[in-house]
Amino acid sequence: MARRPKGESRQPDKGRPDLTREEVLRFIAENPTRATKRDIAKAFGIKGDMRAALKDILNDLQAEGLLEGGRKSYSTPGARPAIGVLDVRSRDDEGGLLADPVSWNEDELGETPRFRLRQPSSGPAAGVGDRVLAHLDYDADGGPSARVIRVLDRRKALALGVFRSRRGGGGRVEPVERQQPEFMVAADDVKGARDGDLVEVEPHRVHKAGLPTASVVDVLGALGTEKAISAIALHAHGIPHVFPKAVMDEAEKAGAADMDHREDWRALPLVTIDPRDAKDHDDAVHAVPDTDPANPGGHVVTVAIADVSWYVRPGTKLDAEARLRGNSVYFPDRVVPMLPERISNDLCSLREGVDRPAIAVRMVFRSDGGKVSHRFHRIMMRSHAKLAYEDAQAAIDGAPGDVPAELVSTVLRPLWNAYAALSDARRRRQPLELDLPERKLKLRPDGKVDRVIVPERLDAHRLIEEMMIQANVAAAETLENARQALIYRGHDSPSLARLESLREFLRSLEIPLAKSGALRPSHFNEILAQVRDTEHESLVNEVVLRSQSQAAYTPENIGHFGLNLMRYAHFTSPIRRYADLIVHRALVTALGLGQGGLSRQDEESLEATAEEISKAERRAMAAERDTVDRLIAHHLADHLGDSFDGRITGVTRAGLFVQLPTFGADGFVPMGSLGNDYYHYDETGHMIVGQRTQLGYRLGDAVEVRLVEAIPLAGSMRFQMLSEPRKLPGSTASHHKARGRMKRPGGRSGPPHGRRRRG
Repeated sequence: MARRPKGESRQPDKGRPDLTREEVLRFIAENPTRATKRDIAKAFGIKGDMRAALKDILNDLQAEGLLEGGRKSYSTPGARPAIGVLDVRSRDDEGGLLADPVSWNEDELGETPRFRLRQPSSGPAAGVGDRVLAHLDYDADGGPSARVIRVLDRRKALALGVFRSRRGGGGRVEPVERQQPEFMVAADDVKGARDGDLVEVEPHRVHKAGLPTASVVDVLGALGTEKAISAIALHAHGIPHVFPKAVMDEAEKAGAADMDHREDWRALPLVTIDPRDAKDHDDAVHAVPDTDPANPGGHVVTVAIADVSWYVRPGTKLDAEARLRGNSVYFPDRVVPMLPERISNDLCSLREGVDRPAIAVRMVFRSDGGKVSHRFHRIMMRSHAKLAYEDAQAAIDGAPGDVPAELVSTVLRPLWNAYAALSDARRRRQPLELDLPERKLKLRPDGKVDRVIVPERLDAHRLIEEMMIQANVAAAETLENARQALIYRGHDSPSLARLESLREFLRSLEIPLAKSGALRPSHFNEILAQVRDTEHESLVNEVVLRSQSQAAYTPENIGHFGLNLMRYAHFTSPIRRYADLIVHRALVTALGLGQGGLSRQDEESLEATAEEISKAERRAMAAERDTVDRLIAHHLADHLGDSFDGRITGVTRAGLFVQLPTFGADGFVPMGSLGNDYYHYDETGHMIVGQRTQLGYRLGDAVEVRLVEAIPLAGSMRFQMLSEPRKLPGSTASHHKARGRMKRPGGRSGPPHGRRRRG
């Protein structure tokens, strides 16, 4: 009898009275994922009275030791499973994921294998600490490997900490994350960790009284290195930061792009305008007056973006790694790029005087900034100048500098004239205008904080930002008109619950917020204008921000509330955002621009991709925020007892979060340290009020605090309140007792449109 292909269901004659033990054993061996009694009966057509015969066969095989299991499924003894559940433990030297079986019988199956993990071709990617279901291959080149079927559990199986040795062997692990316990490590579980090393540990599920116990899984290096603090954030949030060798090999083999399906725009004087210390330049701009008599006073604006889609193709290792990372991550002392430097800082960097492939959009605007038309082109360009924001602004302002006068008159002045028209259109559009200054840490050579600055916002910054917004809109419109699937940058309007909470809060300040009709960003701008240059300005900006929804990537067009745009997609930063790369591919496909377009698999997995890169964005923002907190805590650890000016940025049942504006980091004032009064928490009013005195503290209050504790590894600080409570407006809602778990305020994500990050 010919042998059936593996996994093929047999459709035998009715009744199968001739079913043999050998056939049953063969089926179970060939179908490890579907070997229940029901599966076996279905495969062999067993019905009615014949079920008893099958049961007898299975019982006999078990009694003879030829079968195991039975409650859920059967298996042959000593057979290594084809599918298993794995815990992702760590990464190898090339950045690949390594995973161990959750259960493994070494007596029957031999030494426990460690699997190199391959990510799924679509759907959520796995990371360190995840538990996955995977296909297992024991004889793959390079050792056992496993392909992820799906992620079963996202809970962190590993914890991060600093190892402290103790006499007699073993040690303890100090936490580096808030609300993480300290662990004890037995001498046999140290794995070579030395005092002060940053380590990953696996907590034991059961521990006796006292501190929980754990085993060291991986030693990450000495804590004293200048990159240790950002390394903590990378590992704590599971951010990939080492490119696998195969990815680096692909990047190194990439060569210069050819002229296939490209227009030659090398003579067009496009220029890049970036931060002074930028290492990559992924966008260039140009503008000229429109010579069309039908558009008097109009402008033709060109935005050219590095053609990453030419180099990072669907199905490649470069693409898989870029999707896994989702975006570049920016720390004060380093950048963790989405793509290797060979791509991001070389082949796709629009260097001055060097031929580079790009995708450009040429947009025509009226004198009032309204758009007339736009069209995309795949081009070969050559940047005619590399300018810093400050230098471009100084040249326009007439200050002496290194920018040639001819460049100012022929390139910069037309750009600023076009920007003036776009600014008029922006004012009419009225996007949400929150005043939230961005702080930047300046580090010393040893990696410690030198000072915190608030970079000046120049018209040069606003010019680039507005031209990028217009290019993003054009991309979304082009793909919609072509009926091409894409990933939008969506920002929904505030929820009704958040609006009602905001309305109640504003009522306490005697500021009305309309109940009826659809609210637009202009309504919020009117509120912000009312409090400008008043004591409530900072407070109202914070509360309005917290009332907004969080921006995210989505294959469905929900519009962009913050920018007040009907459709919006990210197109302008494919070097550092995977969403932009997908949009580039979609444009290549929709417009027939040659190779590197959207694959069928890209289209089929757009929803999963959008979800994953949205998570990656939130993960990156959390890691960046945690790193700043740790750096500031390190910086201030030598200043215990000093007093600082601060501002209340969070009010909870457990106490107050106070930010130090000079440093851009916050600490906590426990409720129990606020004096003899008994405080009630007014959630709607964002304040706490003393029961006896009716005095209290409110979100946005300027206060003075004393630093009493700084824990650098956890990035946390504890303050003592020095400012006396004050008389507050009447509570806007019923009071809640000020008790309960402490929560970090807001989960803030910055301006809802996502400020464009450069360099």
